[in-house]
Amino acid sequence: MNADPAAQRILLDLAEVDAEISRLAHRATHLPEDAEIAELEKRATTERDESVRVSILVEDLDRDISKLEKEVEQTRLREQKDRELLAAGAVPAKQLTEIEHELRGLERRQSVLEDEELELMEKREAVELDQQRAEAVVTATSDEIAAVQRRREETVKDIDVARARTTATREETVGKLPEDLYAEYERCRKNSGAGAGLLQARRCGACRLELDRGFLDSVNRKPADLVVHCDECGAILVRTNESGLPQPKPEE
Repeated sequence: MNADPAAQRILLDLAEVDAEISRLAHRATHLPEDAEIAELEKRATTERDESVRVSILVEDLDRDISKLEKEVEQTRLREQKDRELLAAGAVPAKQLTEIEHELRGLERRQSVLEDEELELMEKREAVELDQQRAEAVVTATSDEIAAVQRRREETVKDIDVARARTTATREETVGKLPEDLYAEYERCRKNSGAGAGLLQARRCGACRLELDRGFLDSVNRKPADLVVHCDECGAILVRTNESGLPQPKPEE
C-alpha cells in the first residue's frame, strides 16, 4: 500500500504513544507499593500472632492468680476459724493439739501460696509489658500499611491521569492518519506488538534488530510513499532523513 511519507511519520508518534500506554499498563500492575504492602501484611500477621500469644499468656496468668487468691483466702478463713476456737477456751486437750498442728500447717501453706502468688504477679507484670509492646508493634505496622496504601492510591491516581492524557493524545494522533494506514498499523501491532518503528542506523525501531544490507538496499529503491515492513518483525518501517539509507549507485 501507499501512504504519504508525512502520514507515515505520524505513525512514529502513534507508536510512542502506544508504548507509553503499555508502560502505564505495566506500571499499574507492578506497583512497588503492592509488594511493600504484601510484605507488611506478612509481617503484621506474625506480629498479630505474637500479640495474641502474649494476651493468652496474660489471661492464663490472671486465671492462675485468681485461683491462688481463692486458696489464700480459704486458708486465711480456716486459720481464723481455728484461732477463734482457741480463743474460746472450750476445746478439749486432744482437739487443741490437732488445732495447733493444723494452724502451723495453715501458716506454712499460706506462706507458700503467697510466695507463689507474688511470683505469678511479677511474671504477669513482665508479660503485660510484653503485651503492650506487641500491641504497639501491631499498631505501628498497621499505620505503616495505611500510609503505603495512601501512597498507592496517589500513584494509581497519577497513572489514571497519565492514561487519560495519553489516550486523548492517541485519539488526536489517530485522527490525523488515513484509515487504511491506521488499519495496517493496527494489524502490525496485533501481530508483532509494535505497529511501526523508525528505520535508523540499519536498525528497526520496533524490534531493535539490525537489518540485512541487501534488504536495506531494496528498501532504498522503493518509492518514498510505499509502505514497507521490517523484514524481521513485520512492523511498518518509517523512513525519514534520519534513516541513513545507503544511496543507490548511479546506473552506468
